[in-house]
Amino acid sequence: MTIVNIDDMREAAQRRLPKIFFDYIDGGSFSETTLRENRRGYDAWAIEQRVLASARIPDLATEFLGARHALPFMLAPVGFLGLYRGGGEILAARAARAAQIPFCLSTFSVASIERLAREAGGDLHFQLYMLDDRGLGDELLAAATAAGVTTLFLTVDCTVTAIRERDVRNKFRSARRPTPAMLLSMLAKPAWFLDLLRHGLPAVEALEKHPEFGKGALEQAVNLSRRIDRTVSWAEVDRLRARWPGRLVIKGVLSAADACKARDAGANAVVVSNHGGRQLDGVAATISVLPEIVAAVGPDFEVLLDGGIRRGTDIVKALALGASGVLLGRAYAFALAADGEAGVTRAIEILSTELSITLALMGLGAIDELKAARSSVLRRMDSRADRS
Repeated sequence: MTIVNIDDMREAAQRRLPKIFFDYIDGGSFSETTLRENRRGYDAWAIEQRVLASARIPDLATEFLGARHALPFMLAPVGFLGLYRGGGEILAARAARAAQIPFCLSTFSVASIERLAREAGGDLHFQLYMLDDRGLGDELLAAATAAGVTTLFLTVDCTVTAIRERDVRNKFRSARRPTPAMLLSMLAKPAWFLDLLRHGLPAVEALEKHPEFGKGALEQAVNLSRRIDRTVSWAEVDRLRARWPGRLVIKGVLSAADACKARDAGANAVVVSNHGGRQLDGVAATISVLPEIVAAVGPDFEVLLDGGIRRGTDIVKALALGASGVLLGRAYAFALAADGEAGVTRAIEILSTELSITLALMGLGAIDELKAARSSVLRRMDSRADRS
């Protein structure tokens, strides 16, 4: 098929992946209401068109997280990329480096941050879940520091893991070994299966010295998810801030009050996120709460956003509403599963092209102009089309 947008990437990923892994990327929690709302939220805003205003090719570079990047987005932490494509984390990070954007490695990754630094390089960030094993958490932080990571994302919306019904049915994060049904599903996807054989049984490299977590990625996923600390509080954020010398970003904030707490705890930024609709179902779309959070924390505190981004116009709306940058999750995970590094590169190109065209038709010559114009280039819609 001809890939022209991110939805095409999703379809290609679905054709290539075993159901257990496609559903893990694609699904949400409970009734998946928030998953759908994240997409519909962008329809609440219309873009203002300006004609005969700019003939320049728009400059897509902008500053976020303390540096200037070629594009106003980065690749978010997504778990177990190495299950969708052999060496998945490495391939995605290489695509990010070539595009001059950051890549953030998840705690739940097959490749370690050391391997990522060695084989991919680029602007690498690391995402941490607070584990009840503080010793292991210290190991992960030490590895990130040794790899040259200066920006740490602390995800705070997973102290209790929600029920993701697709995963329950597929036995992801419950089965420690592939079941007969899983094996049949895997064998039905020969391209994926042969890629898996070439790269060997995926296992979380950061756990090589921890045999208690098991041997393969499936078993390790079960055990790691059970070790996320349910009791973590703002006091733990204070302690982490005192220990981590680099930039600290709190990911998983949905209220102005929590964003202000993060700012006051010494964080450098927050990510407005509902975990892609994978945690508390029924909460608001991230784009709908972004303006109030930006207003509450003030102009000197950085706010980023993720959730439901599939189009360049989605990114434009987020930046106009005050985000300094956005994070891509499923958009590049689908692309990685579909076509490896080339797929991620293509996804970045698709969104970049859509961004450039949108800015030109808005009469804007740069992302920085868009940020300066803010919500004056948007119009609130009275109704939204159902794109579920």
